[in-house]
Amino acid sequence: MLAQDMAQIFSPGADRRLRIALVVAALALLTGGAAGLAYVRSDRAWGVGEAAPQPVPFSHAIHAGGLSLDCRYCHAGVERAASAGMPTAETCLGCHHAVWNVTAQFAPLESALARDAPVVWSSVHRLPDHVRFHHGAHVTAGVGCGVCHGDVAAMPRTVKTETMSMGWCLDCHRDPASRAPGLAVRARVATVAAVDHFGVEISPLTRCSTCHR
Repeated sequence: MLAQDMAQIFSPGADRRLRIALVVAALALLTGGAAGLAYVRSDRAWGVGEAAPQPVPFSHAIHAGGLSLDCRYCHAGVERAASAGMPTAETCLGCHHAVWNVTAQFAPLESALARDAPVVWSSVHRLPDHVRFHHGAHVTAGVGCGVCHGDVAAMPRTVKTETMSMGWCLDCHRDPASRAPGLAVRARVATVAAVDHFGVEISPLTRCSTCHR
């Protein structure tokens, strides 16, 4: 009796349509998951190629490229500190007061100088707070700026050229010479004993605590 009642409620094709709907839903779920995974691993998700808005229109192509200014002139802490540092208003205006003083463009710098406040630059390569990175350690080991930042001297507007993802960093830490042949860090790390972790030797450069707080 129950089977007859159900047959009256559902048409002969209802079961077929239900099966088709379930298959379509499963395919949509798999496709959506694959698309999401592809996106989070894409350059777009990591902001590669995107410039950040800055308080003044600054061009590395002019300063580092055309004028051949040393990176350390503006990023003074790059050889010894964790942060490379950003140029102060005094650094910028020290040149531009004498060389090229365009009041409208440099107003944010003049304002910062008058208020004795730092210039609020937008970082293109900022890492998450749980990541520990030291510019001085990398520069001392022979890692050139371009390995991580690309050909900045050719950039009218600074953009990220690498994802700076954990996988990208680990690829270099596992085999430094693959990114920059002849890195001094390769010889230095070879002299440091690997850590025995449950019978597996782990290089100091790939230990979690090396990069994570």
